[in-house]
Amino acid sequence: MGWRPILVAVAAACGVAVLGALATDLGDWYRQLRRPAWQPPDWLFGPVWTLIYGLTAWAGLRAWRAAPDTGARRRLLALYAVNGLLNILWSVLFFTLHRPDWALLEGVFFWASVLAMLVASARHDRLAGWLLSPYLAWVGFALALNGAILRLNPVG
Repeated sequence: MGWRPILVAVAAACGVAVLGALATDLGDWYRQLRRPAWQPPDWLFGPVWTLIYGLTAWAGLRAWRAAPDTGARRRLLALYAVNGLLNILWSVLFFTLHRPDWALLEGVFFWASVLAMLVASARHDRLAGWLLSPYLAWVGFALALNGAILRLNPVG
């Protein structure tokens, strides 16, 4: 299959990472939020997301290569594309629009999109599914954190 799928997977992961980072403003609004004691330090989020994006690109590439036909590949691409959009949208809702309530609601769909990617990818390549399991766990953790922040900082 050559280098093209690899380049597409890496470019997509980098694109989601960059757009999400651009939407993430750790300015005054964020610093003034009351956050639970169990929230990891802010510096940890960058390395964790970098690892997750790398694993996601690898999983997508493995599933793509193992998919039996064009239809299966298109379904995988659609799932990964929807997930990328929901990933970016969560950052926009939470950090740009300062709406942790909307982000929490959207986060349910975001988490479900990771689960759908995991299941679809695992159908074609078992390792691809396993590679997505940290992503599923991290988004689940992020939802719990989002909910805790919302409880500590009710939206007017």
